[in-house]
Amino acid sequence: MGMNSGQLRILGLIHPTKPLSIWQQKEIHDTLPHFFQQGLLMSQPFKTIGVVGKFAAPTVSSALCQLGRYLRTKTVTVKLDAETAAVWPNHGFDVADHHEMATSCDLIIVVGGDGTFLGVARALGEVNDVSLVGLNLGRLGFLTDISPDRTEEKLDQILKGAFLEEDRFMLHCTVSRKGEVISRSCAFNDVVVHKRDVARMIELDTFIDDTFISTIHADGLITATPTGSTAYALSGGGPLMEPELNVVVLVPICPHTLSNRPIVVCADSVTKIEVKGKENDEAQMSCDGQVGQALVPGDIITISKHPSVIRLIHPADHNHFHILRAKMGWS
Repeated sequence: MGMNSGQLRILGLIHPTKPLSIWQQKEIHDTLPHFFQQGLLMSQPFKTIGVVGKFAAPTVSSALCQLGRYLRTKTVTVKLDAETAAVWPNHGFDVADHHEMATSCDLIIVVGGDGTFLGVARALGEVNDVSLVGLNLGRLGFLTDISPDRTEEKLDQILKGAFLEEDRFMLHCTVSRKGEVISRSCAFNDVVVHKRDVARMIELDTFIDDTFISTIHADGLITATPTGSTAYALSGGGPLMEPELNVVVLVPICPHTLSNRPIVVCADSVTKIEVKGKENDEAQMSCDGQVGQALVPGDIITISKHPSVIRLIHPADHNHFHILRAKMGWS
């Protein structure tokens, strides 16, 4: 499969996203060094750069310090996330809260694993459309795709204008109890409704655009974006989905009836999940496995497409299927 997500910026032109053949990809790969040598790439596309990372982790601390030294050699304004700045003494950069970072930074560099990336995408994406690039210090790295040993090489390319853009969407989620909204949150990977008692199933009524779909008896139900199709939904038997698809997938977790299968629906539809069962039955709703809300029978979870766009910035040689093969161990 060719590069088919985002936009490739080369020679100052924006080429609409179309699948590129293997030969076109090879031509891009072979000619990029020439562009850099001849100074033919577009003028600097990112002038204000935000940096977010879990500084407390030893590997992240080292990577952040290295990144800081690198950015000081560039003609860019750097803004550091306030939480990161609090544990990074003498960093020498401006400090910004989430609102300022989301509204003033052209690019935000996330240092860490996919979990860190998810948290940043949710926190900043609730404020504004944001552009993110990830330096991978985790294990899988489906979202953070620049390895530490190639950070300067890949960032040099990106800062000079050679990169892929890929627009992805989040989910907006509300929980209503007796007609009143008691919780609002968002998710980049998935919204999961699951049991709280270890040995009990839960009963859920599911609706798409107010049309009843089915009653599910299972350990839970995952509603995942294409981004989240490589996460919990995959382990639940859901399909791998191309990132640019405008769909969500509903994946039952260990359903009691084997005919309860994953179902893919348009992301512009509204999914409603009603918790059934006895009065003392309890369930839990979580977003990306990081934000939780206790549920009781009668609660209604409403899931829709979030208006903000998360724009992933990749190196120009990025290929989603290459990453899948590497991470999934395909031959």
